Amino acid sequence: MSKSLKRVTRALTEAGLDCLIQEIGHATTAQMAADLVGCEIDQIAKSIIFAGSDTGTAILFITAGGAQVDPACASALAGEPLGKADAALIRTQTGFAIGGVSPVGHLSAPRAYFDRRLLAFDQIWAAAGTPRHVFGAPPGEVLRVSGAELADFTV
Repeated sequence: MSKSLKRVTRALTEAGLDCLIQEIGHATTAQMAADLVGCEIDQIAKSIIFAGSDTGTAILFITAGGAQVDPACASALAGEPLGKADAALIRTQTGFAIGGVSPVGHLSAPRAYFDRRLLAFDQIWAAAGTPRHVFGAPPGEVLRVSGAELADFTV
């Protein structure tokens, strides 16, 4: 088991969640992940990371799989202009590789925002620390454990 997967598993367990972690293979899109898990695309919780232009820190947007982050809304929420986060910033701050960023278990928890659309489901699926693993959990629990703020930021 990878260090990243262990860190996510530990974070979920410490939060009192007994989540199902599944190895799904290499899904490069939310639709592919949804097809492999057997759920709707919006049940896939994507972890989108931007870099704060003023602070230089990673800012996490946890969004429904079929949605896109609106850059203007995201910048307004963050209170600073946002740019593309490079792989080095993502790895350094979260401890995850691109494609495996989980909403929980970060090395240094980023400011995070949670898409309201995810609350429409009984269960959502999110990356579990690797590009090949996901965990399923109730969205309210993912919101709680991630420490994210419920917000509107998608188009």
